[in-house]
Amino acid sequence: MTAPIRLKHVTLLAGSTLALAIATASHAVDFEVGNTTASVYGYAKLDMIYDVDNDLGNLAARPKIGLDGEPSSDGHFNTHAYQSRLGFKTATPMGGSNLTTMVEVDWFDNAPEGGDLRLRHAVGSWNGITAGKTWTNFGSLLGKTPTIDLAPQPGQSKVGRKAQLRYSWANWHIALENPDPDDYTDGVAASNPSAKKKVHGDAKTSLPDLTLRYQNKTAGLHYSAAAMVRQLEVEEINGADDRATGYGLNLAARYPASDILTLRGALTWGDGIGEYLQNNPSAPGYWDGNSIETVEAWGVNVGMSLAAGPGAINLGYGISQADLDDAYANGFATGDGANEQFQAVHLNYIWSPIQRVSYGIEAAYHTREVVDGRDGDAVRLQGMVKYSF
Repeated sequence: MTAPIRLKHVTLLAGSTLALAIATASHAVDFEVGNTTASVYGYAKLDMIYDVDNDLGNLAARPKIGLDGEPSSDGHFNTHAYQSRLGFKTATPMGGSNLTTMVEVDWFDNAPEGGDLRLRHAVGSWNGITAGKTWTNFGSLLGKTPTIDLAPQPGQSKVGRKAQLRYSWANWHIALENPDPDDYTDGVAASNPSAKKKVHGDAKTSLPDLTLRYQNKTAGLHYSAAAMVRQLEVEEINGADDRATGYGLNLAARYPASDILTLRGALTWGDGIGEYLQNNPSAPGYWDGNSIETVEAWGVNVGMSLAAGPGAINLGYGISQADLDDAYANGFATGDGANEQFQAVHLNYIWSPIQRVSYGIEAAYHTREVVDGRDGDAVRLQGMVKYSF
């Protein structure tokens, strides 16, 4: 294989990040400016939500699930258009390779409430190097079952975007990622490891997170394997300080079992993994007064999509669980109940009567369990209307 061909292959693989990020935006308004091909894409989406039990917000915030025996308010209707999306992308031949860029926004900042403009992607790629904010390099979207609710199923790798510098070659991708992204409060919990927003006041980030992913396909099976390592650190002024290493592993796959049936699944595990496990009930660790104690967590999700008429029936299940036994025994996982496990089942039908128009209906069952054994559940019914361009 000649050097120019190798260069093109690397560039194509690096550009797959952008292709994946806009995979749901199959329609676009394309135009050319000089030798640059540009596209504007997006959609307007209306979500209509009825929570049979507690109000879970504009997306399903599972920590809001009421525990059995606690006072709760049942029956809440809500409708919003915050997931509506607008994006702009370009492709320009440069130095024997394509320079690609993408900027994408929606109005789901301050989730789960939403309503404020949010930067989803701002990323470019050239010659195997990807830089900006886009999907994290840890894990993949292969195991993600389509849902109408914007909240992804628990148990898979983080379905989110992080500022990063990534290099891709062949089927390998390595990245340095922001350890404390703007859209997620992570770090070392001051005491209660399930209280992600109660970050220790002297927690610091002195190193980027390191992620590595291998992704390939064979005989129709798409699969990926990924690893992550990070540093957690607390440096108290005139006091104790400590560092701890967090790490995580992820396997994901998608397989077309037939012309009409697609199967998906993912397995995620780590110690100090924190946000890299989707819907992790716990922060990556907690401060016990003298040192950082990392928290082990794991998750699994499986799903299927069955083509039916003008659309597809999607069924998915996910679970994420953190090991808080030691924290609970030592008095650090207390308060109003440290979350230890989340589960979710989604069943929906999404269809398109004509191009660029999508409708959908969904029923979801969510559960929450806290470290002292109490639990609760919630049912959410949701519909959508989406017009794409």
